[in-house]
Amino acid sequence: MLMVLNEEVRGFIRTRYSAADIDRLVAWLRSHGTFDFPAFPNGLYPASPVTEGSRHTGYGRVWVRDNVHIAAALHACGLVEQAYATVDALARFFRGQAGRFVAISDGESDPAEHGMRPAIRFRAETLVPDQDWPNAQNDALGYFLWLYARLARERMAAGRSIDWDVLALFPPYLRAIAYWQDEDSGHWEETPKVSASSIGTVVAGLSALLALIGDAAAQALPARHSAALGADLIDQLIAQGSDALGGILPAECVQPDPDKHRRYDAALLFLIHPLDVVDDAMADRIVEDVLEHLSGDIGVRRYPGDSFWCTDYRSKLARDQRTRDWSRDLATRNALAGPGEEAEWCLFDPVLSLIAGTRYRRTGAIADLERQTFHLNRSLGHLTAATSAIPALRCPELYHLQDGRYETSDATPLLWTQALLLRALLALRHNLDAKR
Repeated sequence: MLMVLNEEVRGFIRTRYSAADIDRLVAWLRSHGTFDFPAFPNGLYPASPVTEGSRHTGYGRVWVRDNVHIAAALHACGLVEQAYATVDALARFFRGQAGRFVAISDGESDPAEHGMRPAIRFRAETLVPDQDWPNAQNDALGYFLWLYARLARERMAAGRSIDWDVLALFPPYLRAIAYWQDEDSGHWEETPKVSASSIGTVVAGLSALLALIGDAAAQALPARHSAALGADLIDQLIAQGSDALGGILPAECVQPDPDKHRRYDAALLFLIHPLDVVDDAMADRIVEDVLEHLSGDIGVRRYPGDSFWCTDYRSKLARDQRTRDWSRDLATRNALAGPGEEAEWCLFDPVLSLIAGTRYRRTGAIADLERQTFHLNRSLGHLTAATSAIPALRCPELYHLQDGRYETSDATPLLWTQALLLRALLALRHNLDAKR
């Protein structure tokens, strides 16, 4: 049974939509602020808009990962200049991190010292990174490389410049850390481990970079970057990552250490959408694993045993402890959760809808269109109720059980979630137009 938290939304939900239905729904949601994206002047986005009730979360900071997903969704929805502004601002941030890249690439810094790695969370106003944060997040680097290179290809065709100095930082760094076997904190910023979702994201980034370099061949790359951006090096790095994925997927991590081993993780969905780095058979396997082992009553669990915002989390931890860095002390947080007490996240149903929609465009099978619609409807069901303490019709990060009732986390809306919902709505509309 579909769980819908906002009764007004229920009136818009259909088992079969027309393009006009989607247009009315999107216009209505826009009029209620659901798709407001409050950007900083430089084009970056906070993870969540800061209010007095959410300042303690730290979600007013910029995460590279979130900004790439937001910009990619906005670009797909036709908001091209906003996406360009975001990737340009991220490039300026990484230019400021050049010393960290080079020190590790040249062997002057030990990559095992995660505090010395390029930062992935920072203040938008100053581009100053948060020093005390788990910076070993290879997926964040891969995401930036993936989107910057993809957008650079279309911008290059329009005569716009490319920041080759920044792009040249990545291949030598990824070789130096041996990313295909590197233990990083990954999408969820927790215990470092060798994760398929991180490796696959880097493979996607390197593949996009290789395509960009091929397009740029006629223009000649700067000679000073011929080694760092050489096709042979990038091909080798892609092959090493692809080989590693072949030994891990469909799992997230196959290391025997029980604190690292993980068979199921919803982050693997991103290897299907938006990254498209697994074949159809593996994509189907990942989706079915998520549906069977992680899908919940209202959302999708990140992974079995996830203790972040577990049942009664708000009463178990003080406000300033809920979203702190847990990467070095996860056992303490895990002790708060019992079996089946994971939070259910709102990110993943829009992604599942987009995956099904992409498959429908290839197959034309009504079952794929129905799955696309089903997960879109689940996504709409997440929108906050008019009775909640936060504004209605907002896209939460997650829901958890507090005193027996579903509540959101402290940071709502999560801009990453609302970007994915907008993208999912417009993707269904596109498919309905094509179906005529």
